[in-house]
Amino acid sequence: MDKSVFLEDMDAFAYREALTSEEAIVLIPVGSLEQHGPHLPLGTDTILSTHFAAAVARRLGALVAQPIAYGYKSQQKSGGGNHLSGTTSLDGASLIGMARNLVKSFLNQGVRHVVFINGHFENYQFLYEGIDLALEELGITPGAGQSVLLLSYWDFVSQNTLAQVYPDGFPGWEIEHGGVLETSLMLHLEPARVVMERLVDSPAAVLPRFDRLPVVPERTPPTGCLSSAAGSSAAKGALLHDQVVDDLALDLAGELIGELAGVPTWMSSSTVCDVA
Repeated sequence: MDKSVFLEDMDAFAYREALTSEEAIVLIPVGSLEQHGPHLPLGTDTILSTHFAAAVARRLGALVAQPIAYGYKSQQKSGGGNHLSGTTSLDGASLIGMARNLVKSFLNQGVRHVVFINGHFENYQFLYEGIDLALEELGITPGAGQSVLLLSYWDFVSQNTLAQVYPDGFPGWEIEHGGVLETSLMLHLEPARVVMERLVDSPAAVLPRFDRLPVVPERTPPTGCLSSAAGSSAAKGALLHDQVVDDLALDLAGELIGELAGVPTWMSSSTVCDVA
């Protein structure tokens, strides 16, 4: 039985033992509670970022913290808009504060590196600000042993993978909301949560190159999806997942530990609980 990489499955003493290595890496998934059309669950962003974090953690011998399950306000041009029912958001100050507090807490406990795995388009700059403020308050400057990494998982999708997933052309990350990428990943990772008979196949949203506030609701497609999910498949999801995990794990290993590592001694059967 595989050992759980999730902090929530560990007891405090096993976690303290992990910290004694002075090389502990903690990954924090970040998502949202946001509408993803009629065929995907509201928690899609959090579900996917957590799966990526867990898969990468197993490669690196790292740990996965509980996710930040709420995200910054959905934008009309990238998530359909914060006016849509089901989208339940944090303001910027709240997300900055959460990131800041988590960084300070983990680094103060002795974690060597914290890695945020973002799965919600609008979160990025607020996470960045929270991280930056935390490091400033802790006095961690360039050259320090401790660090924080921030990334969005889709930035690791290769051009070759995109060409295979989107043979008719990639619509762009901003409107890939409830479309082929998220639907395919969910079909691979959480197929029971996808309602295929309600899958959306409609033209990609055409939105202005500016933001207007308050939003003009009718500019968002009635489905809430900004691009078609037609052509989604579990096979495409497996391709996306495996390629991203391979490249992400390789990049993080090179940056944080120099090479792909085996499981550290503190992740022995005596310190980590079995996955239920």
